[in-house]
Amino acid sequence: MDLFNTSVRSIIPIPLCNAFPARTHSVGLWNKSDAWQLNFTLPLVNFTLPLQNYTMPVFEMEMFTIFWVTQLSHFFLKMIGLPMFVAELLAGVFLGYGVAVKFIQKYAITVFRLNNQDIIGTISLFAYTMFIFLSGVKMDLSIVFRTGSKAFHTGSLAMVAPLLLGAGAQLLLSRYFQLNKQENLQLMFVLTTHSLTSFPVIACLLEDLKIFNSELGRLGLSSSIISDILGVVLTTLATLAKVWDKSLGLAILDLFLVVAFVLVVIYVARPAMMWMVSQTPEGRPVKKVYISIIILAVLGSAMLSDWYHMTLVFGPMILGLAVPDGPPLGSALVKKFDPMVSGVFMPIFVTIAMIKANPEDLNLNTKVAKANALLVLVTVLAKFVFSFIPPMLSRMPFKDALAIAFIMSYKGVVEMASYGIARDSKVIDLEVYCFVMATIFVTAIVVPFAVRYLYDPMRKYAGYQKRNIMQSAANDAELRIVTCINRPDNTAAMINLLDVSCPTKEGPIAVYVLHLIELLGRATPVFISHQLQKKTLSNYSYSENVILSFSHFQRENHGSAYVNVFTAISPTDYMHEDICTLALDKLASLIVVPFHKKWSLDGLTIESEDLTLRSINCSVMERAPCSVAILVDRGQSESVESMASRQASYRVAMIFLGGSDDREALTFAKRMVKDSCITLTLVHFVSTAADQDREIKQWEKVLDHEVLKEIIQNHNQDDQDGANVGHHGSVGYVREMVKDGTETATSLRSMADDYELFIVGRRYKQKSNLTSGLEEWSELPELGVVGDLLASTDFTTKASVLIVQQQKTS
Repeated sequence: MDLFNTSVRSIIPIPLCNAFPARTHSVGLWNKSDAWQLNFTLPLVNFTLPLQNYTMPVFEMEMFTIFWVTQLSHFFLKMIGLPMFVAELLAGVFLGYGVAVKFIQKYAITVFRLNNQDIIGTISLFAYTMFIFLSGVKMDLSIVFRTGSKAFHTGSLAMVAPLLLGAGAQLLLSRYFQLNKQENLQLMFVLTTHSLTSFPVIACLLEDLKIFNSELGRLGLSSSIISDILGVVLTTLATLAKVWDKSLGLAILDLFLVVAFVLVVIYVARPAMMWMVSQTPEGRPVKKVYISIIILAVLGSAMLSDWYHMTLVFGPMILGLAVPDGPPLGSALVKKFDPMVSGVFMPIFVTIAMIKANPEDLNLNTKVAKANALLVLVTVLAKFVFSFIPPMLSRMPFKDALAIAFIMSYKGVVEMASYGIARDSKVIDLEVYCFVMATIFVTAIVVPFAVRYLYDPMRKYAGYQKRNIMQSAANDAELRIVTCINRPDNTAAMINLLDVSCPTKEGPIAVYVLHLIELLGRATPVFISHQLQKKTLSNYSYSENVILSFSHFQRENHGSAYVNVFTAISPTDYMHEDICTLALDKLASLIVVPFHKKWSLDGLTIESEDLTLRSINCSVMERAPCSVAILVDRGQSESVESMASRQASYRVAMIFLGGSDDREALTFAKRMVKDSCITLTLVHFVSTAADQDREIKQWEKVLDHEVLKEIIQNHNQDDQDGANVGHHGSVGYVREMVKDGTETATSLRSMADDYELFIVGRRYKQKSNLTSGLEEWSELPELGVVGDLLASTDFTTKASVLIVQQQKTS
């Protein structure tokens, strides 16, 4: 099957003269023998550019042209929210015949010559084959058994309903226009292709729209997998039926070969790849020979597919589904080949496919063109309506249901490839090919705009009630905390913080642990709930150590702490959505995330820095539906249990400068004194500057005084009674009078070794004499000025730091 190896303007055979053996490399830049003369006519000047008539220079020029036009188009289109796919389509329109300006048209005719299409056509075919294989690797078939009724009904109806209604419309159109067998075959092919919803296409769309990990995105992915599986079955049966028309015996033989191939993949290839995984030590890369064997198998499966009359990508897709998803094998294949396939070769594929859609071939006055236009209209409307109905019946918001209908109606590279194969096989005419490519182009522009207008992932936070630590304490409710685990060493630090928070039966805590794992080698995000009350662990072993650690914590605090562990496997760009959604669903008052830097064993130098985690933390602080805290763990401080065993107190310092974040932090710190093994010292910094009253709002000062009043009164009473404020379970109060940020920093450094934990409010963008001069040295805005100082390598201490931000109200 010669995909894209035919003429750009016509599929009529044309005699060509080619040099054999093929001349690959040029004889040099300055050798003008046998060179093409590219004549460019500009408004003010004409010039000629010689181009060596050899395979490699021509192919390089074609690639350069495609990427230059594509990137230039994307530079402007991304400003209005259109994805890269539209830029690739637009590049094909610019470089195609009959559309581009005269200068580009002459250039395109010269460079994209007919006798050069075999090279770039082969590259395009290989790119699409690898794209489908990698899409199969990323696809998680287990979602079929785990998907809800809403996704199942949406995916199945989005494919079956337009197919049935379109079939009825096709019969009516055939009779009305009196179409012959070949023309009816075109209608049937267009109907089948437009009825399908491809998982790779929907996954790319959702990623471009940055809603991959949202509720709508998960529904779209699940529905597209259901629709795609039904589409593969339908396409296979349709191909066998076509062979049956020619020979019943050949159809039976093809069916036998298809079944045999699938069985070989399931019972031979899949176990072989599982063996490769078992031979790879944990944390080590897969051997290159394993990767090479799989790629050879992909190419071989493509040849076999063509041999038994299936589409060329049938074998690679089935083989891709058999690859164990995720690390180490699936992720290795995706990491190694996806950047090259998606970033380099697929833009060539899309652009060349669009170049072949010549507007001169589009004639809507013919009966075939009219019939196809009406059929496409019926099919698209049916798909849209029946993709809209199941979500609405499931009580999804009206705008969200409309958005999912637009998503399911989207068309992309898979449909382009199907029409390209049909064009080269003379299943559809050039005018039909041009028309369906135009519909894909329109869909690629309309759907992103429509989905962005209808669906806003931030809408779920709108009108969300006030949920923070102070609110929870005022209502005497249990404190609900979402703790995030990014690395194995985060577990001990988080559990120690929960111990310090002093869960009791009178003041219980509910802990929702979210283990964050980067999505590798698959396209479908996974969110797993591990109920600790169950005797058996989940089938997934990703979070086994985390589950066991927090299960022990729950047993140690029976009746005062409830723990549930979740695992979120998703792209790092969308992990903050998982965190915020869990906090929203569980009505959490506090989210605790780990600091992005990891200290060395001595606790004095930075061992590693995870900028991705920092980006996640910043996104959480910006969007969280509750208060947020960043835990900076230097890995040196003792746990509460360890210090209690040797009858030593766990010393906590609350650094109070004023403001909502400091009040929130102090409320959390007050919980800790319920434990007799914990000593809390409130260090209250007060400015001696005369203009301090003008810098802080009077209402903020009133609120600060209300929070501090009880502690200050108790401290004064202790002073009168001669009480020792340092005894276990007490709250000490220290008032520090400072002039500026320099004195604040000096005072903090003097107490660096006196405590195991510092708690401080973020106080983002709050100007004060207390921190004047320190803002210029602050490197991490998410920690605030004081938090950044306490967490810096210049601040020599073994203590951990907790930076708290109260829930944003704006």
